[in-house]
Amino acid sequence: MNFIKKYFSLLLIIIISIFITSGCTSSISSNTTEPYNGLKVHYIDVGQGDSELIQVNGKNLLIDAGPNESRDKLMSYLKKQNIKKFDYVIATHPDEDHIGGMGDVIKKYPIDKFYTPKKIVNTKTFKYMIQQLRNKNMKIDTPEPGIKLDLGKNTTAEMLAPNSMNYPDTNNYSVVLKITYGNTKFLFTGDAEKTSESEIIDKGYDLSADVLKVGHHGSSGSTSQQFLDKVDPKIAIISCGKNNKYGHPHKKTINKLKKKNIQIYRTDVDGTIILMSNGSKISKNE
Repeated sequence: MNFIKKYFSLLLIIIISIFITSGCTSSISSNTTEPYNGLKVHYIDVGQGDSELIQVNGKNLLIDAGPNESRDKLMSYLKKQNIKKFDYVIATHPDEDHIGGMGDVIKKYPIDKFYTPKKIVNTKTFKYMIQQLRNKNMKIDTPEPGIKLDLGKNTTAEMLAPNSMNYPDTNNYSVVLKITYGNTKFLFTGDAEKTSESEIIDKGYDLSADVLKVGHHGSSGSTSQQFLDKVDPKIAIISCGKNNKYGHPHKKTINKLKKKNIQIYRTDVDGTIILMSNGSKISKNE
């Protein structure tokens, strides 16, 4: 009998400890690097620039790599997330504030597929990125509407732009990517402006998304009313630097978002923003 009593006492202690442990670990810290069983999107604070890390099904996708001045900050952030390799990397277009850290990313990490539009610019940053690709004998894949990335189960990722091979400026070459995880949808727009937005609308793509990464840091040249109405997001993310010289985000863009009661998060105000989806609900990692 004493043995039985001791056995049940021990079992009771184990059960209680399990409940206590699970209660203590139910909340998720914003600094956690533990694997998340869902879709995790990091809108990384790189100052006046863009960089997004998407993690799902054990796969990693990086969209853009911020400006030159934030290279070390970006690399440090990726290291903290225990990134070992990238399944996909997208340089949306060749502006310095989107590819500043890209050369270092290419140099450090194995990358399965690298996408960037066929637009050459004569800058040291662009040349450095290309040199690092050459050093690894890496092929550049050209982004085109309809291309789908394999991010595993319950996930689709489709390119919607660029829809032309020739624009007068670099911004409209931007890759626009829509990721759907379960019933939740995320739209990434790079610096795509109204010209590209109109082309996407004319193509008849389903633009609806729960989360919109606002084009061109919230400038007045992007986020036309027609485009915003088509996307109809619940959350808008603006990636920009504090007190930047461009005046991003523009008041017109902010007012459009507020008028539709869209929740706005900004990297210049909120720092790095992490959104998590379980396929039906999106939550912000606090």
